[in-house]
Amino acid sequence: MARIQLRVNGATHTVDVDPTTPLLYILRNDLGLQGPRFGCGLGQCGACAVIINGVATRSCITQLSAVKAEVTTLEGLATSGGLHPIQQAWIDEQVPQCGFCQNGQIMTAKALLDRNPNPTDAQIREGMNRTLCRCMTYYRVQRAIKRAAGVMAGKVVA
Repeated sequence: MARIQLRVNGATHTVDVDPTTPLLYILRNDLGLQGPRFGCGLGQCGACAVIINGVATRSCITQLSAVKAEVTTLEGLATSGGLHPIQQAWIDEQVPQCGFCQNGQIMTAKALLDRNPNPTDAQIREGMNRTLCRCMTYYRVQRAIKRAAGVMAGKVVA
């Protein structure tokens, strides 16, 4: 066991755990954050995605000892002014069906738009290709990302 400090969504937390514990377990079990989900446990589906250093990172396979930077979870996207534009776009485009993958979809989309604020449809598909949705809402995800990109760029989106 080790005492490890972790910065999540702007707050510093100290946990006393085995350093090889997956980040996902700390986020959910110790910090009570419900955004990241346990999906496959192998880093393949994306349900557990968080953002570390601007990269959508699979928290189910990331050992706590490997985390050296701020972690942003779904809960950390909203601002004092309300939902993040990506979250609002998800609602406006009615993306979720079962909702299980939405954490991974939204966090991966956020990292994509941070890297490329005006992606083409092909770039969206490429950037999102490893984040799985068992309900197959991929076209709605693509529309929501385009909508969020427009809103974040200050363009009026109908």
